[in-house]
Amino acid sequence: MARRGKIMEDSLRINYDDFELEGIAFDYEKMMSEAAYSMEEMIEIQRSVGVGNTPIVELKNFTRLARKYAQPGKGARIFVKDEAANASGSFKDRRAAVSVYHAKKLGYKGVVTATSGNYGAAVACHAAKLGLNCIVVQECFDSKGLGQPEIVEKARKCEALGAEVVQLTVGPELFYQFLQLIEETGYFNASLYTPFGIAGVETLGYEIVKQFEAEVGQQPDVVVATNAGGGNLTGTARGMRQAGNTTCKVVGASVDLSGLHMASDTDFNRKSFTTGHTGFGVPFSTWPDRSDVPRSAARPLRYMDRYVMIRQGEVFFITEALANLEGLEKGPAGNTSLAAAFVLAQEMPEDQIILVQETEYTGAGKSVQPQLSFARENGIELYFGDPKDEVPGKSIVLPASPEKITVRDIDLQRLRNSLVKNSLKEATMPLSQMELEFLAAEINSTVAEVEKIIAKLNGRGE
Repeated sequence: MARRGKIMEDSLRINYDDFELEGIAFDYEKMMSEAAYSMEEMIEIQRSVGVGNTPIVELKNFTRLARKYAQPGKGARIFVKDEAANASGSFKDRRAAVSVYHAKKLGYKGVVTATSGNYGAAVACHAAKLGLNCIVVQECFDSKGLGQPEIVEKARKCEALGAEVVQLTVGPELFYQFLQLIEETGYFNASLYTPFGIAGVETLGYEIVKQFEAEVGQQPDVVVATNAGGGNLTGTARGMRQAGNTTCKVVGASVDLSGLHMASDTDFNRKSFTTGHTGFGVPFSTWPDRSDVPRSAARPLRYMDRYVMIRQGEVFFITEALANLEGLEKGPAGNTSLAAAFVLAQEMPEDQIILVQETEYTGAGKSVQPQLSFARENGIELYFGDPKDEVPGKSIVLPASPEKITVRDIDLQRLRNSLVKNSLKEATMPLSQMELEFLAAEINSTVAEVEKIIAKLNGRGE
């Protein structure tokens, strides 16, 4: 563990020291421009392996349902970008295609990734296409050997695509095992958080702007992105800006798993969502560099205009509604942001557009019934009622009516304060002007605001 920085750099051939500035500051844009690929290069890399150019779909029946519960004149048009049309069935094909291409270009014989989710399947898919070996390290079971249907489903898909899946029980050994494997094999670190991984998602945001321009004649006013590690939101926002849309509001959405610890053996199977939840979304937003690279390229607070929570039962309800109303059966991660968009659309004028920027494939273990059955087997109470009564780890409340679906805002200012506080743990005071400017960019604010936060943390503010 003491050598983790060197091991990670050797597995990427990126010298992160090239981007370090003074103290806690580093040059994020330089890292993205020098270590990644241009938009044109990424589009071509992805096109060659069946990734990208996914359709946008208007959910007309969903929009009508939202308008039923909205005030007169409210109820924005709801669209989705159908990323399930990618090669392995999710937007993570975009990250994997670029990362695996880069590994092949550098001469690596294989790739390793640590993930319990769709990214493992995406890496396995593109490693197979380019003739590389693939190892997926996955937190799969609790100490009793029980694994959630969704995680087991994803493991099966990784194996079907030719990957070796190293399955672990939940706990801190995941990162240690990951480091050990990349050192022993000499394989490429196909991390979610490299510049390649995040830049690969920029094509998604770029496509959104170009497709709406050509097919709808109007840009989305709000884009909702399911938020976990932050790469989905970061890459999409950056791509939209590169394509010229700088006014669209970017909203993060996470499933509320408040009170559950993600590394807890007892909590592991008391949750029904393996990603896109607050257990990842909040800590990764407030300290992005907790990831498996020295400097994460996923930095969501730089781009997030609003952050909302939705409940487990509400997402299950919306998953069923999407299939019944629109004939689209999709997995749970994208439906997290769709559940949020259903509520947010009711706040917006009818002539505006809200876009859910990704869908994902579904499968036996990802469907609603296996997930709910597993929850019941683990002592979770299931019933129809008011989702506000749901307690993560104890109950899942399916809404008795669509009008009972609501969102709760996560205080962005509080997250910004936490990011600054976490950064100061690594800093030598007082901060230089460069460090203050770096933190201002990190929280999408001003140096004056950073100084105000620091003063308050030191007990000198109001």
